[in-house]
Amino acid sequence: MKKNVALFLGILFLLTGCSKDDDNFNPTSSDLATQDFMWKSMNLWYFWQDDVENLADDRFSTNEEYTEFLRSETDPGAFFDNRLRYFEDRFSTYASDYNEFTDFLSGVSRSNGLSFGLIGLDNDDVVGYVRYVTPNSDAASKDIFRGEFFTGVDGQTLNLNNYIDLLFGENDTYTLNMADLVNDTFTPNGKEVTLTKIEGFQENPIFIVKTFDISGQKIGYIYYNRFLNEFDEELNTAFGQLKAQGVTDLVLDLRYNPGGSVNTTRLLASMIYGTNTSDLFIKQRWNPKIQASFDASQIEDYFADRTGAGTPINTLNLSRVYILTTGRSASASELIINGLDPYMDVIQVGTTTTGKNEFSLTMVDDPGRSGAPYVYTPTRESFINAENLWALQPLVGRNENSVGFSDYTNGFIPEIELAEDLANLGILGDPNEPLLARALEEITGLSGKRDFTVRLPARPFTDTDDFTPVKDRMILDKPIDLTIK
Repeated sequence: MKKNVALFLGILFLLTGCSKDDDNFNPTSSDLATQDFMWKSMNLWYFWQDDVENLADDRFSTNEEYTEFLRSETDPGAFFDNRLRYFEDRFSTYASDYNEFTDFLSGVSRSNGLSFGLIGLDNDDVVGYVRYVTPNSDAASKDIFRGEFFTGVDGQTLNLNNYIDLLFGENDTYTLNMADLVNDTFTPNGKEVTLTKIEGFQENPIFIVKTFDISGQKIGYIYYNRFLNEFDEELNTAFGQLKAQGVTDLVLDLRYNPGGSVNTTRLLASMIYGTNTSDLFIKQRWNPKIQASFDASQIEDYFADRTGAGTPINTLNLSRVYILTTGRSASASELIINGLDPYMDVIQVGTTTTGKNEFSLTMVDDPGRSGAPYVYTPTRESFINAENLWALQPLVGRNENSVGFSDYTNGFIPEIELAEDLANLGILGDPNEPLLARALEEITGLSGKRDFTVRLPARPFTDTDDFTPVKDRMILDKPIDLTIK
C-alpha cells in the first residue's frame, strides 16, 4: 500500500537460478514495454504460472519469437486477459496509471462517498439503492441515506445502456433522481440529491463501534469496511474500547468489505481470539517455482501480540464470533473466517461470500530494481519506467489456515441464512437492522421475537465496488527473503 513504506522492503531475489535469463529476452521496440513488463512479472510471480503455456520458462527460443508474441495484442489489457490470464482467475487486474492504483489500495480515491447497488428491471431499466454513506464525505453532508432508491441521473432514466456513463463516467458532479418503493414498484418522488466526487478522499474503514447491553449481556459491534493497514492503530483502539466496556460477545460486520491487507487480517484475528504468538494463523502457498525456495518460517504467519507500530494488541479473548456477510464480503473478509475457524466458533449470518481465496502483489515497471523485480515499493517511485506507468495486481498465492484448508472458491455459506431486504434495509449499527438483529437473537437466546421474512432480496447485478481500480483484494504486505533455487 502506497503510504506504508515497509510493505515490501526486505524482499530479495537472486535470479541467476531461473531457467530463463530475462536479459536475453527484450522487445525490439519501446512500444512493447508494457507487454514485456506484464509477461516477465507473470512468468515469475503468477500463482498459475505453471498452468499457462504462454508463461512457461521455455516458451520462447529466440528474441524474435518473444517480440512477435508481445505484438500479438496492441492493447496491454487485452494482452493480459487473452494471453496471460489463467481461465480460473477471476480477480487479477491492472491499471494504466499506477498512481491511481496504489492510492486506492491505501483507501484514497476520487469519491463522493456514496455506496450503492444496482438492480435491473424487466424493461431494462435500472434502479439504484443506497447501501451506505461514508462518514465525512460529500454524500454525508447531503440528504441521502441507506435504504433510499434512485431511478435517474441528471433527469435521465437509468437503464442498462446508460448507467455506466451516468454514474461511473468522468463527470465529477451528478444529480440523483430519487424514488419510493410502493407495492414493489419504484416510483420517482421528485426528490433530487446532487453529489460531487472529491479527489484524494480517504475512507476510514472503521465506521461504527458500539456496545449493546441486552439483559445484562455486553455485546460488541464493529462495522468494518476495508482491511487498510493505515488504520491498524485505530482498529486496535476500537477493540480497546470494547474490552474496557466488558464485551463478552462480538458481531463483526463485513457485509460489504471487499478485503485488503493480509497483515491487518492477522491483527484483527488476534484482537478477536488472542495473542498467543505460537498459534499459527495462516500459511502461504505460492507457485511451484517460488514455493520450493521457501522454508516453513517464511510462509507462516502467527497470531500477533503487537501492532506494526509496537502497540500491545487489545484482545477480547473470545471463543466465538458472529460475522455478518453478503456476496460482497471477499478476500481478506473470507480469510478472517478461514483463519479463525480452527480456533473458535465462527457463526456467519447473512448470505454466501464471494469466494476469493488468493492473495496478490502490486507490480510496476521498475527496471533498476535489484531485488524483488517488479514488486511496487513506494521509495522507488522515481525509478519507475516513464514509458510504462501500468500497474498489475496479479494473484500470486493462496493462504491456508492452520489445518491446511483453503478451498473456498465458491464462498463461505452462512450458518444462518438471511438476505438483505430492499424493503427493509434498516440502519447499520441499529439493533433492529435485520442482520444485526438476527445475530443478537442468536447470541442472547431471545429468538422468535420478530419475523425475518425477506420480501425483496437485495441481488444487485453490479455496484460501486465493481468500478474501482481493485474491486476485491487480499494484498500480501509482509517482508519476504527469497533466493530462487
